Amino acid sequence: MAGLHVSASRLLEAWQAPDMQQDALRIDYLAHLQSHSDAMLRECVHGHLTASALIVDAVNGRVLLTLHPKVGRWLQTGGHCEPADADICAAALREATEESGIVGITLDAQPLRLDRHSVRCGPGEPRYHLDVQFLAVSPADAPIVQSEESLDLRWWHWDSLPEGVDESVRLLTAAARDRV
Repeated sequence: MAGLHVSASRLLEAWQAPDMQQDALRIDYLAHLQSHSDAMLRECVHGHLTASALIVDAVNGRVLLTLHPKVGRWLQTGGHCEPADADICAAALREATEESGIVGITLDAQPLRLDRHSVRCGPGEPRYHLDVQFLAVSPADAPIVQSEESLDLRWWHWDSLPEGVDESVRLLTAAARDRV
């Protein structure tokens, strides 16, 4: 996991955040990484970095969202980093591929956004996910395969996200749309 830790630190040090709020999160993430050698592990009781990817079909103007079984909301693909992941980008791409079944996803190696949120991932008190969110581009009209990690998996048009979708997903979608 040392490689993951180093890669996340380097990525966040170099990343040009789009606004002051995102830059404040970037600085907080870097401080967390500096203070916790286990910051990439889900066992880190102070919170841990996660990797997610919003999968887009830019040709058809849509995003792929998964209905998360624990949270009960539509979210981008993503999750915990694993020891076998070469770096945080590889973790995001692995999660996107596993959760969508899409072959040929291309990951933009620069984060789109950062999002810190409280979650329960294991026994005890809630922990924080310090999510590094990436853009993943799908081949047009790629078939999807719902994984066991999802209650549902669907494409949504940029302007027609599901009712009640989290504000973080709306912001992530807007950032992805701007980038592509």
